[in-house]
Amino acid sequence: MKKLFEKNEIWFAVFWIVLYVAAMVPLRNFGDDSPFMMTGLIVISVLMFLFVKANGRTDYYGLSGWAKNNGAMLWFVPLWIVASLNLWGGIEPRFPMPGQIFAVISMAFVGFAEEMIFRGFLFKAMLKNGVKTAVIVSSLTFGIGHISNLLTGHELFETLLQITFAVAYGFIVTMAYYKGGSLLPCILCHSLTDVFAQFAKDDASPMLNWIAHGVIFVLAVAYCLYLTRVETAENHRIEKKKA
Repeated sequence: MKKLFEKNEIWFAVFWIVLYVAAMVPLRNFGDDSPFMMTGLIVISVLMFLFVKANGRTDYYGLSGWAKNNGAMLWFVPLWIVASLNLWGGIEPRFPMPGQIFAVISMAFVGFAEEMIFRGFLFKAMLKNGVKTAVIVSSLTFGIGHISNLLTGHELFETLLQITFAVAYGFIVTMAYYKGGSLLPCILCHSLTDVFAQFAKDDASPMLNWIAHGVIFVLAVAYCLYLTRVETAENHRIEKKKA
């Protein structure tokens, strides 16, 4: 794995995307409340973290600490609004115990794994080819990756909504990562979003659902436009080649 990383970071990221999707399809079929899914996600997350740690890449991927420009990032308030959307229609545990605990832990690790893959591995690899390309590819790949939900029993319309939500979400967290330099706010936001989904009421108003998606798009546009004016984090700056 180290040789692949050193040879080509993009293919290294692709390797992890393929591995993750291949693992998640059967794991999802066990159900979010399954201890098997929880265990699988923990193993995947631990392997990723150990690789990053062993190769001295915690600073490179923004895992060493919180963003230093917290104020300029507006304290990541848009991310916390996004994370809270699943609770707007009311709170109700999806599963009986201990399944609810397994689901919460699983979703927390989904947040870590997916942010590490799409924002950490993929975005950082693509950044060398240009900021716009990196932001667009990372965001779209993350969103389109949710099409795998069709293989786990989700309906087409529900999956399409998830994809559009994920693309908009992808742009927000990718820009937050690029400008803030820390992956931790992105991981926390992603984990909270998925964890709160395990407490969302299934019979919430369809109108509220559309409003929530509208909020996501407005936040994505407004926050991303604002972040274009924020100085880029030091660990993401691309050194200009000397002529």
